[in-house]
Amino acid sequence: MEEILYDEIPSLDLADFYGDDPAKKKKFVADLGAAYHSIGFAAIRHHFLTTEMQDKLYAAIKKYFALPDDVKKKHELADLAGQRGYTGKGKEHAKGRNTGDLKEFYHVGQELPATELAKEGYPENIWPAEVPEFKAVSNDVFRALEKTGTYMLRAIALYLELPEHYFDDKIKHGNSILRPIHYFPIENPDAVPADAVRAAEHGDINLITLLMGASADGLQVLRRDGKWIPITALPDQLVVNVGDMLERLTNKTLKSTIHRVVNPPRQFMNTPRYSIPFFMHPRSEMSLAALPHCVSAAQPKAWPDITAGEFLNQRLREIGLKK
Repeated sequence: MEEILYDEIPSLDLADFYGDDPAKKKKFVADLGAAYHSIGFAAIRHHFLTTEMQDKLYAAIKKYFALPDDVKKKHELADLAGQRGYTGKGKEHAKGRNTGDLKEFYHVGQELPATELAKEGYPENIWPAEVPEFKAVSNDVFRALEKTGTYMLRAIALYLELPEHYFDDKIKHGNSILRPIHYFPIENPDAVPADAVRAAEHGDINLITLLMGASADGLQVLRRDGKWIPITALPDQLVVNVGDMLERLTNKTLKSTIHRVVNPPRQFMNTPRYSIPFFMHPRSEMSLAALPHCVSAAQPKAWPDITAGEFLNQRLREIGLKK
């Protein structure tokens, strides 16, 4: 399929997929596949995240990140490699860089009974007592985005000529992460490293990422011809992009596109930015070996076989969260 050079990411209606019109469903699959083959990003409306949930979560995270650093550090456990709870300012960097990003963040994973968590090998969530409303709204948002992601992966499966429910058992109790991010204000830009940015250019680790509208502009995507294009989710949209795991599984048929969050103009460096991505991961044992029909003489296998869990651990080391 020929790649399209989009000037902005395509906007699609998920209701066309889960509605009862077969023609609309088929067109949604084709349009999503074209977008993910070319630019790896799409804006999706009629998802399952309500405006009320989104507003409540933003209010809770703004309250949390306003806490003193020494209070937030109580929720940062070194042995978890940043997989749950708080990760402090500048701790994470993009693969291939050493300068930390100008951000701090919080990780929420599956909220399951202790026996289930132990079976899956996941740590328990860490809930800050200082912001008691954080737990309930985080779990509501997690489930809404997981449901949306499930439908997105069903459309992707059909585009890949797989059974529609191919991914369902692979993402049930998957190692997904909700990540509220605070790009903290910089009062003195001269005091930070010259090459420090809010989020250096990177690809996401997971299958797909679902991103609700951020509190400010700054997200940019690298097009195939080397041009950076800005992305802003409208209030009723989620931006959903392909991650490295899905690119690997499809042997580059679907593209995990490099993106970044640029610094604002110098005079606005002292203003905060908040963003909440949901990184949809499969279960750790899922194989990321290239799907056989995505490998050909024209498109030889690009990577060796690896499981999702092994790939995640490898990438956590590369971005500085795991030793």
